[in-house]
Amino acid sequence: MKVTRRFSGHHEDFVHDVAYDYYGKRLATCSSDHKIKVWRQSNADDKKKSSGNSNKKGADDDGNWVCQAELEGHSGPVWKVAWAHPEFGQVIASCSYDRSVRIWEEQMGGGGSATSRWQLAATLVDSRESVIDVKFAPRHLGLKFATCSVDGFVRIYEAGDIMNLTHWQIQDEFEAEKRDVTSLSWNPSLFDTPQMVVGSSSGNARVFGFHEKLKRWTVIVELTGHKGAVNDVAWAPNLGRSFHLIATASSDRNVKVWRLAKSAADGYSAECVATLTQEAEIWRCEWNATATVLATSGDDGMIRTWACNFRGEWECTSAVACE
Repeated sequence: MKVTRRFSGHHEDFVHDVAYDYYGKRLATCSSDHKIKVWRQSNADDKKKSSGNSNKKGADDDGNWVCQAELEGHSGPVWKVAWAHPEFGQVIASCSYDRSVRIWEEQMGGGGSATSRWQLAATLVDSRESVIDVKFAPRHLGLKFATCSVDGFVRIYEAGDIMNLTHWQIQDEFEAEKRDVTSLSWNPSLFDTPQMVVGSSSGNARVFGFHEKLKRWTVIVELTGHKGAVNDVAWAPNLGRSFHLIATASSDRNVKVWRLAKSAADGYSAECVATLTQEAEIWRCEWNATATVLATSGDDGMIRTWACNFRGEWECTSAVACE
């Protein structure tokens, strides 16, 4: 694996998150400079337009990525950004140290114009402390998203009207940990009740599910074993498997892969099937679309990919330096 393209994000401080849209043709970046930038992959026409203005801010010299919009509104560092499914339009959610979640929507120009602009649709301030992560729910659950924050709570918001994104309501709220919830990831399966995994600085991750009879979120199983904070969690897509795979990335320099399966009496059991050790604290983990490859990144400036071989052992298949 090698770096195929590099471009300046034109942020004025650390970039905390990069998120692709559903089709992989657009990017959103967020930073400690309080800003969000939206990028799109350019084409031959963009190269022609930019040929006479090679110093244009936001355009890559090779015409690869072009900055479409710069979104301002947060009053603190922006930690995460997330795209909604395109079925609901071009919608981005962002979360920040300023305790808020902001919803941004792209509006097309009137009169048949092909131009567009992004506007702030809603600002939600329900957390008592910094909001650390935001993730949209799988499409089959409707237009909703979950957040987790330093106050230990997970909050789930739902759009009252998908045609009017100025109105959102808290559908559910539950305490995932006493303090410092760090990350969350939804179960993408169509065939399960709503579920998510939540990581925390305690070194544990918990799998929560919505209990239909109790009408509230409850702990299904706990994933224990890390000796440092769980910085990220990732629930793998399920393509016909009888079990789920979940990855947890930690400051203890390990990524653990967990096998989650149903047990007797509608319960669940979890087993750690792999511990992937690296040379530095690990901040992110992400599955590919078929859950056959896991990507990780950390403080050593390396992106690594991992896969399970024919012997059932997980091994590093590639590593690339980002600097």
